[in-house]
Amino acid sequence: MKDKAAIKAITFDLWDTVFIDDSDEPKRAAQGLAPKPVERRNLVQQFLDRHEPISRDLIDLAYDTTDAAFRQVWYGQNVTWTVRQRLSVLLKGLKRNLPEPEFDELVRLHEDMELAVQPDLAPNVTEALSSLHGKYQLGVISDAIFSPGRALRRLLADYDILKYFHSFVFSDEVGCAKPNTAVFEVAAEGLGVKPGEIVHIGDRELKDIDGPHAAGARAVLCTVVKDRCSENTKADAICSNFPDLPAILEKLNKR
Repeated sequence: MKDKAAIKAITFDLWDTVFIDDSDEPKRAAQGLAPKPVERRNLVQQFLDRHEPISRDLIDLAYDTTDAAFRQVWYGQNVTWTVRQRLSVLLKGLKRNLPEPEFDELVRLHEDMELAVQPDLAPNVTEALSSLHGKYQLGVISDAIFSPGRALRRLLADYDILKYFHSFVFSDEVGCAKPNTAVFEVAAEGLGVKPGEIVHIGDRELKDIDGPHAAGARAVLCTVVKDRCSENTKADAICSNFPDLPAILEKLNKR
């Protein structure tokens, strides 16, 4: 059996790995703000009502249809439409238009929603990143759903952990999403390593385990925030507590 290459780089998924997805919702509720899915629809109605009233039922139907189409493309074609593309599809379905400055603002308000009220970090992730920084090249590989790479970099910076990463691969910027092997190849190039020298850390079997394996990288299933599939995982290791991650990586390196 061929020996594995030495690990030189670690890449991290963001949602439910570094950030706790939807941990901003209790904060929004405490501030009297609507949940994000409702607020997005509120925004579309607000912007369209400026020009001609539209029923909420139509808004909801158009948003539901656009979300379903997004998921079909995301999982079926490994592509994440940008917010601009999603809202363009939605407006076309409604046979409505907005002046370009207003459309730009509607897009921005969608993209920046998780900057206004921010999600929490996973427990002990900052300490883990600090301990790994300098020993390995660190990167981010993340699918962008509503928050684009621009906003995700800002979130990382606001938590003072952007400094630990050397490379960033966001699906809205590279034009494809996990588990497409191209995202791991782009990450390897950005980190100055070969795909076989990368270990990817993430919470979803299809995207964060099957994806890197197909690219020749290793993968660690992260169950720190959520355990989605650890019983049947094909991951090289499982991390349920970030303080254990450096030792897990050392063990993988000795195999």
